[in-house]
Amino acid sequence: MNNTTLTASAVSQTGEAARLATGFAVGLLAASIGALYTVYARWGIARGLSSPDLTALRFGIAGLALLPVLLTALIKQRTVLSKKWRVWLAVSMLAGTPFGLLMFGALQFTPSSHAAVFPFAAMSVMGMLIGALVLRDRITHRKASGIAVVVFGLVLVSGIDQASFTNQTLMGDAMFIAAGTLWAYFGVLLRKHSLDPLLATSVIAFSALVTYVPVYLWATGAQGLFEASSEVFWTEALIQGVIAGTGTLFTYAKMVSILGPTRAAVFPALAPGIAALIAWPILGHKPGSFEILGLIIVIAGLLFAVTGVRKS
Repeated sequence: MNNTTLTASAVSQTGEAARLATGFAVGLLAASIGALYTVYARWGIARGLSSPDLTALRFGIAGLALLPVLLTALIKQRTVLSKKWRVWLAVSMLAGTPFGLLMFGALQFTPSSHAAVFPFAAMSVMGMLIGALVLRDRITHRKASGIAVVVFGLVLVSGIDQASFTNQTLMGDAMFIAAGTLWAYFGVLLRKHSLDPLLATSVIAFSALVTYVPVYLWATGAQGLFEASSEVFWTEALIQGVIAGTGTLFTYAKMVSILGPTRAAVFPALAPGIAALIAWPILGHKPGSFEILGLIIVIAGLLFAVTGVRKS
């Protein structure tokens, strides 16, 4: 009996370790995609594109690319969509057009130091709090301490200082916090209702395609996209539409399905450090010693928060 119990325990621990490794790999990919689209959003804005332009590219291309997935689901999984239509509507509002406009819009009001802290800190902290309220996912001392270390690391990565706070940046910061909160609640709903990651991605992208893109075309005539150089247009189409529009949602949703929303909420904090490395060749920003130290601290805090042993 004891041998059987020990064997079952060993198998359980091995399974937990494998699940954590898979979740960490998906989380690292999600953070890398988040870093990539953030850097290239600044790159595109510096070359004449606006927040609405980037949002249209993100959801317009992703919505078209994932349309076959949604059509297949309508044929084979119609009841899954119809029975949970309120949930699908909610996730579309949380991770769709409002999130995109808030994130891209805030970039036009805040310095890069604020963009490195506020949205990702909000995702981590609000993910933990909302998960505790909605899913009764207990906030352990380990999780809270890990996230506190992560936020401290983010401040080091950003090099944020008091002089950077103005009325304009405060508005942008509020937009970042709102975007991070929407994203955190999106993750909680995914786990609560056991939504399929790929189907959720297709629903969100398509909903933005049919709601936001027509309004964008009517209001702007896509003038910003037409006036952009071919290099800027096709680069942003690839990064924002194909990679970010489909990859960000899917990898985060997949990570939530593996790790749960509280653990998954910590991983976006990796994005600023990775963005600092990506920005070196793209934007010419060489990461300083504090940014590198901050990235190391973020990783340490993330590992501490995520690898806590679950008690049955």
